[in-house]
Amino acid sequence: MGDEQGEIGVAVEKLWEEVRELSLGKSSYQVECLEYPPSPLRFLRDFVLPNKPCIISNAIHHWPALSKWSGDNSSCYLSNALSHTLVSVHLTPNGQADALAFLPTSNRLCFASAHVERMPFPQALDLISSCSSKPFVAYAQQQNDSFRSEYSTITDDVEPHIPWATQALDCLPEAVNLWIGNQLSQTSFHKDHYENLYAVISGEKHFLLLPPTDVHRMYIRHYPIARYSFSQDREEFELELESPMRYVPWCSVNPYPPPASMDSEMKSFPLYFNGPSPFQCTVKAGDILYLPSMWFHHVTQSPDDNGRTIAINYWYDMQFDIKFAYFNFLQSINLKSVGYPTCLKNLGESSCERIDDANAPRD
Repeated sequence: MGDEQGEIGVAVEKLWEEVRELSLGKSSYQVECLEYPPSPLRFLRDFVLPNKPCIISNAIHHWPALSKWSGDNSSCYLSNALSHTLVSVHLTPNGQADALAFLPTSNRLCFASAHVERMPFPQALDLISSCSSKPFVAYAQQQNDSFRSEYSTITDDVEPHIPWATQALDCLPEAVNLWIGNQLSQTSFHKDHYENLYAVISGEKHFLLLPPTDVHRMYIRHYPIARYSFSQDREEFELELESPMRYVPWCSVNPYPPPASMDSEMKSFPLYFNGPSPFQCTVKAGDILYLPSMWFHHVTQSPDDNGRTIAINYWYDMQFDIKFAYFNFLQSINLKSVGYPTCLKNLGESSCERIDDANAPRD
């Protein structure tokens, strides 16, 4: 059995390298950058079907949002346009919502969701832009079609869909989301069951990317769901488990652990830290990132001169075809590589409810 496990581990590690060569080319291992939007045929043939990410420049230069949502007058424009609009703002103590955190009453990790408050947009914009003076980090990151539902008064500032992507994928986006954050806002490693077109309006977004075949390197485990609650009077957070308890599958790896815990993180997750480096790319204002379905991604950001980063993303339905079946098969393998601990453990049955991976919180 030990020899068989070793052979499986070697085969999977070989798969990691082959996918990198097929997806991004053996010579550069860089995310391809296109100077102009591709034709629908080229986008489908060269990127969607091979499940290959790319960055597209000069794709949204005609959007009014590029000038209205950034620059000296952007705060005034947005606050006036959304002066009577209530929006959902996610508050956390450190900018990491939908991420792993330790419960204060134990040394147990949980999946921590943000405290969500509805507030007038001008107040939300001020909280996001003046993060250093607050006991929390505010991030407008409501999902499930937030742009079309909460920000309808400014939808004309961007296109309702990406025309060449819509034609290539033969469908309209299922959801369009708006993201407004600052330098403290980040998104932990996860994947989405969508073809993602991610357009940056102001500031920059920094992505770490891993292909779906690297699933074992993410150490996906089931964590109990907890939620932050923020007391305005005490100006402090509490983190409490949901009741009844539910579990969600989530990536265990923090790619940027603090120096004090770096050694323990590397020992706990050797397949990530000792394996091939993730692809890194920066999406600048005016660019679109095509993030293929099922790719794992971790996101940080750099704000503009107004102290914020603004982006719009379009979620198109993915095709649940043979590639999805291959991924599920690969994920089911209980991988043991020489000198490495088991990555995916049989967690057994539990009386607690578990959220299916396809319905887990998304980025």
